Amino acid sequence: QVQLVESGGGLVQAGGSLRLSCAASGRTFSSYSMGWFRQAPGKEREFVAAISWRVDNTGYADSVKGRFTISRDSAKNTVYLQMNSLKPEDTDVYYCAASHNVSPSRKYEYPYWGQGTQVTVSS
Repeated sequence: QVQLVESGGGLVQAGGSLRLSCAASGRTFSSYSMGWFRQAPGKEREFVAAISWRVDNTGYADSVKGRFTISRDSAKNTVYLQMNSLKPEDTDVYYCAASHNVSPSRKYEYPYWGQGTQVTVSS
């Protein structure tokens, strides 16, 4: 089992950048694929990005491709989401999640979730 704690959210102007961090507990961090999702009030939680445990393959939602970058530091048991060129429509609560699957992009593939961190982009 793994516990996840997100940090790094906040308020930023459109065009700005933020880096989210997700610290994972447990000694088997490198065996989990890690993902970021986001959710607005009253809407479905949607996939943002994921990084595979096997060969660090990455995948992104079309809406963030070219602007967001997911990475991991296994020595620190941490996964990051670098968000550049932020837009007001990126405003959401961002969640970190862990999966045993190789290339997970669906919510049901992730049994472990953090508590979320708010990102607000002002226009």
